[in-house]
Formats: sequence, structure tokens, C-alpha cells
Amino acid sequence: MHESLLDMLRCPYCGTRLELANNDAVVRIGDELDSGVLGCQCCAFPIVAGIPVLVTNAVTGAAIRALEAGRHDEALTGLLGLDTPRASRMQALLADKATTFQEAIEVLSPDPEGTYFVYRFSDPTFRVAEALVIAADEATGQASKPRLDLCGGSGHLTRVLSERPRRSDSPQPDPIVADLHFWKLWLATRFTAPNCAAVCCDAEAPLPFRPDLFSLVVLADAFPYIWNKRLCADEMLRVADPNGVVLMPHLHSALGENMSAGDTLTPSAYRDLFATWQPRLFSDTTLLDELLDHHHLDLTTPRSPTSLDGEPSLALLATRGDTIRGVHTIPPPLTVTGQLKVNPLYRATSRPGGARLTLQFPSQEYEQEFGTCRRYLPETVDIPTDVSKTMTPNTLGDRYAELRRRRVILDLPLRYCP
Repeated sequence: MHESLLDMLRCPYCGTRLELANNDAVVRIGDELDSGVLGCQCCAFPIVAGIPVLVTNAVTGAAIRALEAGRHDEALTGLLGLDTPRASRMQALLADKATTFQEAIEVLSPDPEGTYFVYRFSDPTFRVAEALVIAADEATGQASKPRLDLCGGSGHLTRVLSERPRRSDSPQPDPIVADLHFWKLWLATRFTAPNCAAVCCDAEAPLPFRPDLFSLVVLADAFPYIWNKRLCADEMLRVADPNGVVLMPHLHSALGENMSAGDTLTPSAYRDLFATWQPRLFSDTTLLDELLDHHHLDLTTPRSPTSLDGEPSLALLATRGDTIRGVHTIPPPLTVTGQLKVNPLYRATSRPGGARLTLQFPSQEYEQEFGTCRRYLPETVDIPTDVSKTMTPNTLGDRYAELRRRRVILDLPLRYCP
């Protein structure tokens, strides 16, 4: 973390500023703080792998003691939640500079959540969330204030924010990804969005940021799993700039059917939590239809809560004015900021002149939840290049734009998948 992040942070418990508390425990890499101990007027917090961990429990207490004793690997292993066998596997992976996000997550989260993260960049809920983030970021005028991806997991939407063009007349802070689970943030900063800043914190508690800080606060997918929704909603509004946007894509509705639904509310209850601003609701189904059929989002007319009865999920936009309205064209993904790779949902077999790709879901549960991706991912597709070699727009020829638009070929972070 850059030391300038401290100016944005406040203790989630007493609200006072945070400062480096023990210089002997500080490790710097260039101008970045890699590890150390932060103190406020009530307690102490560890910084591990450049991530301030602003929660207090037995694990963070053990991490502080390990840092003060110079046992930095022990602090990292503890916060990653690794037992001895998995810690050994992770150490072997870290020794190999070619280790990928997918290989690391097989150690950190060998379960359906890990699967969700691996295939996140092309699932239908991400496509809508990505488009909403682009529209919201454009609506704030590419402001010089930072943006927050709250409960951002391993940083997939954070990467979208980090690649957005910014104003050239002032310094542009990196987006911040915040999550309760340290291992997710470690993946985000190491693989998915290495240019972001990460803060480990609990969305069930006051957020560890000063007021009016962010031009955009986005919380995608996670809000139904938060019990203290009233506090979280109030905190999102508190840390958002008065001219900013609070965005919540993919809210599971209590009036529709969802897998792993969480503790859902009705559309009207979600809206009421943000009533002090101007919350507007939109149908996820309609947003996806518009995106796939017309390459835009129409945010002109919000939906009433009663019109969303029976729909599984919705999106919520909250502003204090007309910051984000109208029809927003979403440009096709043609630039390359990482590396072009075949979507990991495909199995590739060689054929004369290139390769044949066959859609293959990792599990029946994944297919049941995200099978809507068949609307844009074909069951089989031939591409004019050897997938074992480096792909470029030129090697894909006149098929490039279509393959990118349909998410058959993805611009993935470096070392994301084999």
C-alpha cells in the first residue's frame, strides 16, 4: 500500500486516524508499505502483503505478534487461512513465478466460490455489473476522487475500474477494493488488479474510510449476504461524495428464485434503505437483454418495485441528482491491457489451421446458475490460431471483434489461467 492511503482511512471502531505504530515492524518495497502495524486511539491493526487488515480478532492479533517478531511468512499464512498442508502447497506455488490465479485459488478456495471467481469475467451477472460500472464511472465525469469496490472479492470489477480512462489534469488515485476475506484481496493485488489498493474490512461494521471520499461506491452480488444491511447502506452513503454514485448490481430479490439467495429483501425494502438519496431500480433481465441485443443500457426510466415481482434480481442506482440517466452505449471490448486467452470455459482441440473450442461447464451447479451465458457463448467455435501460442488481434484476423464481443476470447490479467 502507498502511505497516502492512510489519509483516506479511519478506525472502524473509534473513528480516529491511523498511523504506523511500530517502525521496527515496517517493511517497505520501494515507496510501498509491504508490512507493518497501524495504530489508532483504541487498537492496532496489521499490514500484510501491502494490505491493511482493519478488523480485530484472534487471527489479526496473531499476525501483529508475528510481524513484531519478524515472522512475516507466518503472518501471511495465518491471514490466508492456510493449514500446514495447504501452506506447503502455496509456498511451492509462490516459488514458481509462472503460478496462475487459477492455480492459487485451487489452494485458497477449492469450492464453488473459487469456481465462481475463476470464470467470473464472462458470466452474465458480471457482464451487467461491468456495463453499469462503466456507465456510472462515465457519469461522474471521470472525477479525480477514488472509487470503491466494496465486498469486491478477488478484484474482477476493480480491474474494470483500474482500466477506465481518467482525467489528465489531476493525480488519479487507484481504485480501492475492500473485502472481509484477506485471501481474496491477496489474489486481487497479486493477479487480478495489481494496480489497485486493497483494504481488509467488515461491511457489517462502520467502513474504515473518511466521509465524502468516493466518486463511485459499488457493491456487486454481496449485499444479500450482509445481515446488517441498514448500517451497510448508511455507510455506503456516508463515504460516497455528494455528487457521486452508489451502485448495487445483482441484488437477489425475495420475490424471485435464486441459487444461494442469501438473506434477501423485497425490491421496495432495498429501495427504502437508500431513500435519503434518489434510489432507482432496474431489472437485471432487462439490462442483460439491452446489453446483448443493443450494446447499451437504458437507465432513463426506473422500474417500480411492484413491476419487479417475480424477477430474481435487480440493480439499484442511488444519486443525489441526475448524475446517471439516459441511454449509455457500452463500447465493444477491443483493447488489450493484459493478455488474450481463450475463455477458460472452453476446451480446445487442435485442428488444421487453428483450434476448435467446445463449451464445457465446470459443474452442473455452475451451468444451472450461469447457463444464460449460452446466449453469447457458442457451444463450439473454430478459431484461426494455435491457442498454445501468444494470441494477438492480428492472429485472430477479422474474427477478432466478434470473438471478443461474445467473450470467447478474453483480455485476462497476466498469469490468470494456464
